Amino acid sequence: MNRNIVRLIIGALFAVPVAGGLFFIMQYLIATADPKIDDQERTKLADIHMPEREIETKIDEKVEKVDDPEEPPPDLDTPDVDMDMDMEAVNIAPQTQVDISIESSGMATGDGEYLPIVKVAPIYPRRAQSRGISGYCIVEYTVTTSGAIRDPQPVDCQPSGVFDSASVKAALKFKYKPRIIDGEAIEVPGVQNKFTYELED
Repeated sequence: MNRNIVRLIIGALFAVPVAGGLFFIMQYLIATADPKIDDQERTKLADIHMPEREIETKIDEKVEKVDDPEEPPPDLDTPDVDMDMDMEAVNIAPQTQVDISIESSGMATGDGEYLPIVKVAPIYPRRAQSRGISGYCIVEYTVTTSGAIRDPQPVDCQPSGVFDSASVKAALKFKYKPRIIDGEAIEVPGVQNKFTYELED
């Protein structure tokens, strides 16, 4: 402990004269400074002023007003068109005349027998039309008690696999007057319909 105290006292004795010497040196430098340095003229930079500008917005008011029609246009008679949204409906094949005939078999003509009400022609397959392929397809199905079609199946199609899908889709849209026996509607199985596909030049 005694050694540490001695060292602190010795350090303080050396520090006080050093600090006092530095203080006097700073005072001397300030007193002997050249006063002409502060009297020199300073170069003033020019002031930059940006003029205020008004931004004008031009709007073209030359818009012609369309007069309301005095009378509404007449209603156009739009025929009932059954659209098939299958990809085959987009036909990019060469423009040719397409003849599609529909023939039914197994249909009786009695008062109580089933009768066709709506028959929709199939869409000619795009690939077959572009390649000039003709043919036919016989589809067999059941006419239900409501006159709808159930379980349509291709039974004879030439060429095979070309017109099957289009014929089945068309048959599903058929509507019949159901067969009536003793005042009640009954199903009629085994009804066949032949779709013929022909291209006319």
